[in-house]
Amino acid sequence: MFTKAIVRKPCKNLASGITTANMGLPEYSKALLQHENYINVLQDCGLKVIIMEADDNYPDSTFIEDTALLTPKCAIIMKPGAQSRRGETTAIAELLKDHFENIEAISEPGTIEAGDIMMVGKHFYIGLSERTNEAGADQLIDILLKYGMTGSKVKLNKVLHLKTGLSYLEKNNLVISGEFLNHEEFKKFNQIKIKKEEGYAANCIWVNDTVLVPEGFPKSKKAIEQAGYKTIEINVSEFQKLDGGLSCLSLRV
Repeated sequence: MFTKAIVRKPCKNLASGITTANMGLPEYSKALLQHENYINVLQDCGLKVIIMEADDNYPDSTFIEDTALLTPKCAIIMKPGAQSRRGETTAIAELLKDHFENIEAISEPGTIEAGDIMMVGKHFYIGLSERTNEAGADQLIDILLKYGMTGSKVKLNKVLHLKTGLSYLEKNNLVISGEFLNHEEFKKFNQIKIKKEEGYAANCIWVNDTVLVPEGFPKSKKAIEQAGYKTIEINVSEFQKLDGGLSCLSLRV
């Protein structure tokens, strides 16, 4: 069960963020409202939400998930693969000192973003992508082993991050789409398959037995509900324009 979430407000330079979505530029005022609603939903799910102020120096900094991995035993500061995002980790590292006794960090030549990391119990799947390299994944696995956890690597072919196409919903249930559908590594899970045309909905988040899903993907919502979950739809259209999803907008612990 989660008790806390950390979020970071969108900055005024949001529209300068990295994107391959070709969906137009995000509207800052609309993004602020959507972010506020996201916070409200997390609070309604019983989480205490810690809100970090926006930083105009880092257009992508609202996608706070990529900056750190929070585990029951330690926090691990990431080394973003996007050079323009490297400085985002400074503020989160400082904040986490008040919440974790043990803080580790990935160092060069390793690069890793937590959007490429999916926790399943004490095991962590790590996507090898344009943002996460072998050196970063190997460092992470060494840190996990130090604290009695494990990790394994998964090569990505098409998606930006591992959790672009996968979301673990506890109880061995896995939302899955695209290139992962026939992946041998994930056949042991109860698969909740997402249709190609609703691929964006594969990035959803389990929060204390409720699943938060992006608004506008009815087939995916129905599939998750048929698996026994209560769902809450959240409009994150402005973040979708920057390749961001629901999990990207918070760190949960």
